[in-house]
Amino acid sequence: HMIKIMGKIIRCTRGDTLRVRITPLKDADGNPYHIADTDTIVFTVKKDYGDESVELIHYVVTDHDTLIVDIPATETKKLKMGETYVYDVSLTTVDGYVDTFIDCGTLQITEEVG
Repeated sequence: HMIKIMGKIIRCTRGDTLRVRITPLKDADGNPYHIADTDTIVFTVKKDYGDESVELIHYVVTDHDTLIVDIPATETKKLKMGETYVYDVSLTTVDGYVDTFIDCGTLQITEEVG
């Protein structure tokens, strides 16, 4: 199994754990953004941008300002083989400020043999 990332394209085999590290965020001035304990970071997957229904939503954990998307195999198993989904990653601060810092990403679910 192998997770492949090319720009904003993530390719994952259905039924595999999807674990992706996102490098530290930058603020508007280009300085490292230090993630607060009260910040919420969400990785959202939909079939299409206009869809109301969400295929997968995952709260991202942090490790010293590096974001870790860690989706268990049981969750990727629910996605359809051979399908392409869209995703984004957003940050919400305690005061309600929202920043979708990764948008228009593509998640490709490849077929599993076993």
